[in-house]
Amino acid sequence: MLYPLLLVCGAVLLLVYIREKIRAYSVKAVLLKSAVSALFITVGVYGTWLSALRGNAGLLCPFVVLGLLCGLLGDIWLDLKYVFPEKDEPFTYAGFCVFGVGHLLYIIGMLRAYYPTGKPMTVILPVLLALVLSIGNAILEKPMKLNFGKFKPVVIAYGAALFATVLISGSLALCYGWRETPLNLLFIGGLFFAASDLILSGTYFGVGRERPIDLTLNYVTYYAAQFLIASALVFLPS
Repeated sequence: MLYPLLLVCGAVLLLVYIREKIRAYSVKAVLLKSAVSALFITVGVYGTWLSALRGNAGLLCPFVVLGLLCGLLGDIWLDLKYVFPEKDEPFTYAGFCVFGVGHLLYIIGMLRAYYPTGKPMTVILPVLLALVLSIGNAILEKPMKLNFGKFKPVVIAYGAALFATVLISGSLALCYGWRETPLNLLFIGGLFFAASDLILSGTYFGVGRERPIDLTLNYVTYYAAQFLIASALVFLPS
C-alpha cells in the first residue's frame, strides 16, 4: 500500500506546486518542489528496502538513490535561480552539473546490474550516438530559436549524459528482450526526462516559452521521469 500512496501524494503535491509556480516564483514554490522530489526519493528508498528483503539491493539501488538525491539538489538550485535572479549563472551551472552527475550514476548502476558480458557495443554505440545527438542539439540552437550563450559547453556535456542514459537503458532493455521491468522503467523514465529537458531548453534559452502550458508540461514530464526511475527499484526481482 505504501508505494501507490507515495505516487498519489506525489501527484497531489505536484499539482499544488505547479499552481504556486505559475502564480509566482517564490521560496514557497521551491519548498513545494523539494517536497515532491523528497517523495520520489522516498520511492527509491522504499524500493531499496524491498530489494534488500529479497537479497537484491547491492548493484542498482545505491546508484539510483544517489541519482535521485542529485535530482533533489538540482531541483532546488534551478528554482532558486528564479528566486534570486542576481545569482542566475552559478545556480544554473550547479543545476546542470548535479543533474549530469545524477545521469552518470544511473548509467553506472545499470551497467553494474545489467551489463551483458562480452557485448561492449551495447554500451559503446549508445554513448557515441548520445554525443552526436548532444552536439547536434547545440548546432541547431538557432533553427530552434534558442541561445545557449556561455552555457553551450555545459549544455553539450549534460546533453551527452542525458541521451546516454536513455540510449543505454534502451539498449540494455532490448538486449534482455524487454523482459526486465526495472530496465523498461528506466528507459521510459529516460524518455520522459529527455522530453522534459527539451521543453526546459525553450524555457531557459528561448523567448516567450514560459507560458503556463510550458511550465506544466515540463514538470509533469520531469516528475513522471523521476518517479518511473525510482519505481525501477520497487520492481527488482528476487
